[in-house]
Amino acid sequence: MAVTIPGWDQFELEDRGMSHAVFTKGMGRGVVLTHELPGMTPQCIELGGRLVGAGYRVFMPLLFGRPNQNAMLGSIARVCISREFSVFREGKTSPIVGWLRVLCRKAWAECGGAGVGMIGMCLTGNFAIALLAEPAVFAPVTCQPSLPLGSAGGLGISAADLEAVKARARDSNVPLLGFRFDGDRICRAEKFQRISAEIGDRFRATVLPGPGHCVLTRDYVDDERHPTRQALEIILAFLRERLGGVSTTAPLLANSSS
Repeated sequence: MAVTIPGWDQFELEDRGMSHAVFTKGMGRGVVLTHELPGMTPQCIELGGRLVGAGYRVFMPLLFGRPNQNAMLGSIARVCISREFSVFREGKTSPIVGWLRVLCRKAWAECGGAGVGMIGMCLTGNFAIALLAEPAVFAPVTCQPSLPLGSAGGLGISAADLEAVKARARDSNVPLLGFRFDGDRICRAEKFQRISAEIGDRFRATVLPGPGHCVLTRDYVDDERHPTRQALEIILAFLRERLGGVSTTAPLLANSSS
């Protein structure tokens, strides 16, 4: 059975022995959106649609599972045995980050501008931190970064990659947006404290009230008064600030997933 998302184009990207389907839609500057641990859930695809509606071309790589699937236990089993992910080990960058660099460069080459946006969430939130060092990434966003699992203040990045992140944040003046819930027991306060300690005021952190975890998907509420909706608006403003190229602000939060 073919793996598809209605209304989205797709291609296969292979690099260094890793091959994944990438779903793409929209026009404008490029934004790479990476899904969370449960998989590419309907809420993740809806988020992609909102970004398309905001005037961007979105690239969503399928790192494991199937689209529109929410399979937490199966996904945990896959990533724990996969050589592409370093789930528990501190001081090591997951090999999949190298593959994501190639995707970001491809998105930049196709969409132009100063670079691309990169949004990582939960399992992939740490990848957005590591990709701050990639020249193709001009607008990195980390939401509830959760690796290494069981490490409150760990970043899941090698020492060399962390130095590259710090150098680009400092020398190229590239900011990193970060979001977490105040009561999140997976992405705890120590994680953001560590990021701030490493890159200083280049880290723009937003802590939302409440006990949630998935800022832009499962716990997202599409109400302008809700902090998750306000978080998305901050991200959209950040993308406009960093990437430009958006000619309209009319349906910024429209759901264009279909």
